Amino acid sequence: MQQLTSLGTALLLLATACSGARAAVRYQAGDSSPPAEPMVRHFDAAPSDATSTFGTVFSGTWEVRAEADAPSPPNALCQTGTATFPAVSLGDAVFGDVVATTRFKPISGREDRAAGLIFRVQDQDNYYILRANALENNVNFYKYAGGSRSTLKEGKSQVVAGQWQELRVEAIGNHLRGFLNDQQVVEVSDDTYQAGQIGLWTKADSVTCFDDVNAQIP
Repeated sequence: MQQLTSLGTALLLLATACSGARAAVRYQAGDSSPPAEPMVRHFDAAPSDATSTFGTVFSGTWEVRAEADAPSPPNALCQTGTATFPAVSLGDAVFGDVVATTRFKPISGREDRAAGLIFRVQDQDNYYILRANALENNVNFYKYAGGSRSTLKEGKSQVVAGQWQELRVEAIGNHLRGFLNDQQVVEVSDDTYQAGQIGLWTKADSVTCFDDVNAQIP
């Protein structure tokens, strides 16, 4: 009995430690330095290794490739590898309040079939995620802090595999709202990150393509 109690205590402490991962905050609200015009990425004039010219790959396999049905032809940015959380930042611009959108197409994935916008990115281990999942039919907010993901809020919505859809996040102060195809699905408030970069995200074995990324001050 004592051994079981000790094991239970150890597991509780481990769970507490994992869920309480500390966020590393690099940017404050006053550090916002967005471009004069909206930040737009169409990926149409870029070679296959173009992520090195407009952003930083945190994990995963990202490539610009031709997609016959790309919203802005001929190319899209696609994540085709397998990692825990494939992610890429899309440049050095720092936004505080921001409206960011992307078109996305979840193509395949047995473990997951996800597409995400990451925003208020501090570094590869600290940011917010708005994620749409075609296997679970939901659109959720997550916080990635110290390399550990935690759920902020879940929202149910049909996410169709093999079709282009639009994901949008509106971050005003600590108020975050998530939209799928212009319909609000989820909202939450959180004070952890005040400003940061913009990027894209998937999960596990998701093969997902992105196009028409737009980020601007609301």
